[in-house]
Amino acid sequence: MRSILAGVGSYLPERIVTNDELARRLETSDSWIADRTGIRQRHIASDRETCAFMAAEASRAALRNAGAGPDDVDAIILATSTPDQAFPASALRVQAMLGVRHGFGFDLSAACTGFIYALSIADSMIRSGQIRGALVIGSELYSRIVNWQDRGTCVLFGDGAGAIFVRAGDRNDKRGVLSTHLHAQGTLGDILYVDGAVGRPDRPGHLVMNGREVFRHAVTRLAEAVEEALAANGLKRTDVDWLVPHQANRRIIEAMGRKLGLPPERVVITVDRHANTSAASVPLALDDAWRDGRIKRGDLVLLEALGGGLTWGSSLVRI
Repeated sequence: MRSILAGVGSYLPERIVTNDELARRLETSDSWIADRTGIRQRHIASDRETCAFMAAEASRAALRNAGAGPDDVDAIILATSTPDQAFPASALRVQAMLGVRHGFGFDLSAACTGFIYALSIADSMIRSGQIRGALVIGSELYSRIVNWQDRGTCVLFGDGAGAIFVRAGDRNDKRGVLSTHLHAQGTLGDILYVDGAVGRPDRPGHLVMNGREVFRHAVTRLAEAVEEALAANGLKRTDVDWLVPHQANRRIIEAMGRKLGLPPERVVITVDRHANTSAASVPLALDDAWRDGRIKRGDLVLLEALGGGLTWGSSLVRI
């Protein structure tokens, strides 16, 4: 069996917060943020726009795009660091919202790499014959965990959700997930983390980041993951049609594009409008390029991400 990417969808909160708005209450400016990160604005969720709500909206769009319905969904795998509750899993709230009456679902925590991890699991389950259709979702509310007094981190993140629907296809079909490659290094966990959890009421639960160290590791690790994916499939850099990277920092994204030898117009960038939406950033960017017609059937797309843990990974998908 092969996992075919059948549909893509996304959801962004209604409220948009620009850099200029942040500058009115923080010691920062639009130019300071944009020059260092490429970010101009971000979407911030309201109380009603929960992790599950956004995930369900993105999933509905993905199912419509695929021409599928609730009965086609065997599994819901939701990558998030900001679930609505400790349990039940937000994936099960999504299951209820969509009217999916069979199968299973669970949340997955791998920070910004969560969507790549989730795609790998769905792909493995389809290849093994355990399921035939899966919603793979990234949904994040980082506005709830950043310290809004820390200009070094709060300006970097936004909220949103992206989803794809993958279904089983013939293994002779040239489309689909070619391979996925996952990595982690727990010894680097203290350079990007959230200082709190449900089991630690004594901690405030704010995101903490050593930006310089994260940047240094990001370029190296992502380049390794990209080369690994190409080598595993006997492909060259020039075979890649599109790079859809994690949207953390424009400088990192542009560095990865140069390493692949891709012209800027072949690298999907949404960080300027969405900021860093963690596990939601890759499917949000994928949907953006899908809807406007840049990415087409038959294109070879390279997905990659790095996040706290550290975690990182890549996936090659023939659309």
